[in-house]
Formats: sequence, C-alpha cells, structure tokens
Amino acid sequence: MANDEEFQEQVRQLGKLVAQFDQLPDSTAKTAGKELVQLLMDAHGRGLERVMEIVFDSGDAAPGIIDRLGQDSIVGNLLLLYSLHPDPLEDRVQKAVERMRPRLRKLSCAIELERVHEGIVEVRLATSAHSCGSSARDLRSIIEDGMYEFAPDVTSLEILGLEEPTPAGFVSLESLLGQHFTAAASIVRPLESKGAD
Repeated sequence: MANDEEFQEQVRQLGKLVAQFDQLPDSTAKTAGKELVQLLMDAHGRGLERVMEIVFDSGDAAPGIIDRLGQDSIVGNLLLLYSLHPDPLEDRVQKAVERMRPRLRKLSCAIELERVHEGIVEVRLATSAHSCGSSARDLRSIIEDGMYEFAPDVTSLEILGLEEPTPAGFVSLESLLGQHFTAAASIVRPLESKGAD
C-alpha cells in the first residue's frame, strides 16, 4: 500500500512526464496520447463518482465515511482531481488559515483570509518589527505549504503584505489537456514546488 511520500513522488513524476509530453511537437501520436489520458480521466472520474454515490446512499454511516475519505491525504487528493471532494474550497482554505495562525503567531505575524473566488485565494499577512528574523521567503513557504496541504486545488495564492512576488513557472496539466484538468494541475503544482526545494 502506497504511503503519502510515495504518492507525492508519483504525482511529482506525473507532473514531470506531462511537462515533457507537452514539449513534444504536435503529431498524431501526441493527439492520441491526449485522447488516451482524457478517456482514462473520464472513466476513473465516473467510477469514483459512483463510489461516492454508493457510500452516500449507504445509510447513517455515510457522512462519517465521506468525511474520512475527504480528510485522507491520498483519497482526498484524488477526489479533488475529479471535483468530488466533500468539502468546498472555501471551507478547506479557512481550515488552512486557522491551522497556520498559531505557528505564525509565534513568529509575531498574523494572517487573515481576504478573499476566495474561483480558485483564487488572497490572504493578508501582518508582521511586526519583532518577527524573529523570518524572511519573506520563509513566511511565504509557511503559508504556501499550509494552504496547499488543505487546498491543493487553489489556482492562485496571493499573499498581501509580503515584499517578494509570488514565484511562477509551473507547466500545468491544463495547458496539455484542457480545462478538465484544472484541479489536476493545482494538485501537481504544490507537490512539484516542494520537490524542488
């Protein structure tokens, strides 16, 4: 049975392979590869959706089971990939902010959720003059890691109150496979950036 680290490594490897595939010149083989991946995604998505329906219809235990599936780091990410996660993005973002507050408070910082709209999240960080020597890069890392742990499907994270701009440069699955894979790209991006550290 795969553990969390193995799963994250598999997702990182998937991201690398997708980026390599995207660099190939257009050809019938590339078109066929895209169609193959699309069909696999559609088939897996339908299967997972049916699993969720069966669990939901299973009676009094269903809400607890669905909640456990959503909180599991591997199953939860798969449910996000297919837009089947039981918790809305706003709830997961708020949970991430609440979880980060104590750690940031120890660094004499405060975080507030400003806005969540269509996958775009804005948080505001307030730092005091006594922020324990934490650099903007360290604070950004804490916030990004905390956010992507609970909401890897965030498409854009803006941290107001930091001087450094948010780094970019990720090659998304969406660019390779179209709009259907926005959630897949958002899951791969944070895992790839962690692997680059």
